[in-house]
Amino acid sequence: MRKRRHRLRAAHAAVAVAVLAAAGCDAAGHTASGRQDSGARGDRPSTSAPAWDTSPDSVAAVGDSITRGFDTCAVLSDCPQSSWATGTDASVDSLAMRLLGASQVTRRSWNHAVTGARMSDLKGQITRAAVHKPELVAVMVGANDACRDTTAQMTSVADFRSQFQDAMDTLRRKLPAAEVYVASVPNLKRLWSEGRSNPLGKQIWKLGICPSMLGDADALDAVADRRRQTVQDRVVAYNKVLKEVCAKDLRCRFDDNAVYDYRFGTGQLSRWDWFHPSRDGQAKLAEIAYRVVTAKNP
Repeated sequence: MRKRRHRLRAAHAAVAVAVLAAAGCDAAGHTASGRQDSGARGDRPSTSAPAWDTSPDSVAAVGDSITRGFDTCAVLSDCPQSSWATGTDASVDSLAMRLLGASQVTRRSWNHAVTGARMSDLKGQITRAAVHKPELVAVMVGANDACRDTTAQMTSVADFRSQFQDAMDTLRRKLPAAEVYVASVPNLKRLWSEGRSNPLGKQIWKLGICPSMLGDADALDAVADRRRQTVQDRVVAYNKVLKEVCAKDLRCRFDDNAVYDYRFGTGQLSRWDWFHPSRDGQAKLAEIAYRVVTAKNP
């Protein structure tokens, strides 16, 4: 989710001391990189309606902090080796690992997601990802469009639609034959409901994690409830847009709200911020993505 970097860095040391004993994973980031073979099919157009390839041999991921594995290995840090999309962590068993095998992940998958990204950033990420000519592009973005300082600052549904359509149009110009997997935006209200039971998590929320939903986490009055429901309604609208835009593209599969519907519990939430997915949560996202990508029928 989008962070106020100056506030997070200022609070980093204090928070790290509090949670250092809980850390149990190497914090070094992993960004899968390599050279795409010249024979990849991602840039070869087809003149007929394509059959979906359930075993693409290269994957590029775009999106936000969830796809960067944020807060899975260390407090307030990216950990792309634990990413649901392109990670190398065996406990996550990422989409790329399931499709390509562990030996090929670093050579044939690329993670161009950026912590804090919103839908307006997707076009640029796709442009960078297209250089590799991936056969599959995995998309998970939209949470930060709802996670703003106030509900008034959330991305409008109309802008969200136009930005996603623009990104998809860019993808098609650069990768006319690539397949696209689009994940739904998670149920942010459920993440608040689960995470608010953890005192440490709520302290970290105050540093700027999704204020529109997580601000005044313990407030249960009508004003707070209306604010959270406004965010939730916007997420539902975003997912409707993702579904509709994806449906117009013969090589795009939406997850049919599988991520939104997944009932994340405390075991699937980061031990540091109780909002982002833990490694177990990342594994569940990978499982959903793999199921959608490898299904014979969408």
